[in-house]
Amino acid sequence: MTTRKVLFAAVAIAAAIGAVLATQSSAQALTLTECSAKYKDAKTAGTLNGATWNDFRKSQCADASGASAKRAPAAAAGTTVVADAVFPSGVDSKYSNEKAGRARRKTCLDQYKANKATNANGGLKWLQRGGGYCRQCVKKLKGTP
Repeated sequence: MTTRKVLFAAVAIAAAIGAVLATQSSAQALTLTECSAKYKDAKTAGTLNGATWNDFRKSQCADASGASAKRAPAAAAGTTVVADAVFPSGVDSKYSNEKAGRARRKTCLDQYKANKATNANGGLKWLQRGGGYCRQCVKKLKGTP
């Protein structure tokens, strides 16, 4: 009986230590953005000692389990909001014989090209991660927020 109690206590202590180490290592893991900033700081300070980005990332930014830095969570789709971009107020009548989706895209493309000449796209590209001009324009024409 005593041996079982000792073994049980040893297993419980080992599990507790493992849990503490796991939480410490995950707390120390850096995102790629944080790791990049750390690399740039080391580079300007001259403390890289000839290490490349990949060497630095593996040695300085990996957690205890060896997993390398994780990407920062991407912004939710469509969250890019640009206040100074000019969008059309409605679907152009010349596309009335097209399907609704195609008519909206073509109207938005016409406006995008017109905006290029006056630099009124608000810094948006036609397609980009997080919602470019196309996605935002189509949403506005559909009337969705």
